[in-house]
Amino acid sequence: MDPVQDNPNGVPLAGAPVGADSSTADLSALLKRASRGDTEAFAAVYDATAARVHGLVLRVVRDRAQSEEVTQEVFLEVWRQSSRYDAERGSALAWLMTIAHRKAVDRVRSAEAASRRDEKYEQRNHTPDHDTTAEAAHASFEAHRVRAALAHLTEVQREAIELAYFGGYTHTEVAALLDLPVGTAKTRIRDGLIRLRDTIGVGR
Repeated sequence: MDPVQDNPNGVPLAGAPVGADSSTADLSALLKRASRGDTEAFAAVYDATAARVHGLVLRVVRDRAQSEEVTQEVFLEVWRQSSRYDAERGSALAWLMTIAHRKAVDRVRSAEAASRRDEKYEQRNHTPDHDTTAEAAHASFEAHRVRAALAHLTEVQREAIELAYFGGYTHTEVAALLDLPVGTAKTRIRDGLIRLRDTIGVGR
């Protein structure tokens, strides 16, 4: 019996692991095999990384049911896009965790957009008092300034800051997720914060 079963979305779920261990070095080779349609190799990738992917997604999304959905979306994309992984641009784990973080952030943004639609509906059907309106406007303005400032960071700075401050990870955890020395991760976060502060300060 084939140990790998396909779920309704077409992603082969993990069954019995392949005879490779779960080290980061093996993930690159497993992804290459998966890109050629090897479902057992993909199952091994899933077994080795599913817990870490779900942990990252949960810390960003902060909702268990949605996190499970996003985790499946992550592995669906990994299965479909495994041929695009380039070992020369970084480790397999960093590539996979970047996909996970992007998917999680997308889900949060989607939820925020839905919340804004609900708020607009409430505003059209209710008349809030002046203080509440002013407070909401100020919060929206500040959030917009932060999002605009993030766009001025380099990709590596933005990635490190999003993990540290939106994902809630420590500097050591950020370094592990991005496959970097701790000192390098700290430098990226520090430089990004300085640039973020300076960018926001320009608008004051």
